[in-house]
Amino acid sequence: MSSSRTSGGVVEVTMPQMGVSIAEGTVVEWRKRPGDAVEADEPLLEISTDKAESEVPAPASGRLVEVMVEAGETVDVGTVLARIEPRAGAEPRRSEASGPEPAAQRGDGGGPPVTPVVRRMAEQHDLDLSQIEGSGRRGRVTKKDVMAHLRGQEEPTEQRAETAEPALHMESPYQEEAPEPAAPGGRELSPMRKRIAEHMVRSLRTAAHCTTIVEADMSRIEAARGRRSYLPFVARATIAALREHPVLNATLEGELLTVHEQVHLGIAVSLGENGLVVPVIRNAHELSHEGLAARIDDVAERARGKRLSPDELSGGTFTITNPGAFGAVLATPIINQPQVAILDLEAVVKRPVVISVPDAGDSIAIRPMVFLCMSWDHRALDGALAARFLSTLKRRIEGWDLSP
Repeated sequence: MSSSRTSGGVVEVTMPQMGVSIAEGTVVEWRKRPGDAVEADEPLLEISTDKAESEVPAPASGRLVEVMVEAGETVDVGTVLARIEPRAGAEPRRSEASGPEPAAQRGDGGGPPVTPVVRRMAEQHDLDLSQIEGSGRRGRVTKKDVMAHLRGQEEPTEQRAETAEPALHMESPYQEEAPEPAAPGGRELSPMRKRIAEHMVRSLRTAAHCTTIVEADMSRIEAARGRRSYLPFVARATIAALREHPVLNATLEGELLTVHEQVHLGIAVSLGENGLVVPVIRNAHELSHEGLAARIDDVAERARGKRLSPDELSGGTFTITNPGAFGAVLATPIINQPQVAILDLEAVVKRPVVISVPDAGDSIAIRPMVFLCMSWDHRALDGALAARFLSTLKRRIEGWDLSP
């Protein structure tokens, strides 16, 4: 990821390439202002892309002399964001790559690159982007242009020319139009919250959501976990269940269903009011519950510190979300596209339940119980398979091996 270059003795901070499919980024917040002293590698600004929010470190020690792109603006990868006058004797931080990677192309063989959001809209509505006049920079087709095309209402060229300056911000994939003045006490959604909203609505429009729920007795995991959370144990049992029912470890893109051999497990991580992200633990099937616990703690900590790379937020084959940690007892989660299922781990609550003891009949006991809620895509799965998977997961949890 290259985010700087030197020109005429001044270090230029550029919009970094945050993944091969990322064509642009939005400046969220500047940590420094013109005239401020900066140290190499200290956070200079925050950016947001279609994949994640990240901090951009200062590439050199010196003084920030100019900010070229203000907070809220969306610009191409490689665009100069700011200029730093390096301190005498200070060496610019060495970039991790020799230059930015290719941006996402339009998909029609030419023209300026488009954002992943625009590309997905074109695919969903079977649109030829070369037939849509773009109002973005260098004639780029923006989300606003696609929506206007779908409504059959193209803005006049003169009007676009008169509003050329706001169009830079309006081509952000997170906002269709300039925001209305906030009501008293109201506030603008953050770029991350807008992106989450867009992804969730797209998932609901794409997948045929169904939810199946089973109840499991967590007594054996309770006895085994010590001071660990329930999550790595349930994750390990989930992976074992996926190996028995591999069609749930799959992605569905259009009419192509891909069943994956490796389990790349997504773990939803709450960022509080700032939203959530789903880092992916790759090859999770190779890890024990102790290994999963360590990896989950690591990605959660780095997610909250905004230190995840875009590659760590993509490529998942199955996702677990854990609102039970906050006391929730039942939910119907939204599928993380293009996966075909998502498991929701709810709160473990002690309840009276009927248990059957061989040769002793039924009795009532207090047990730590949990609801395991799984939303699944009826385009790829049926209810019987979802139920069998959850029954396998329940069996794995209730039969957890307590041997040393």
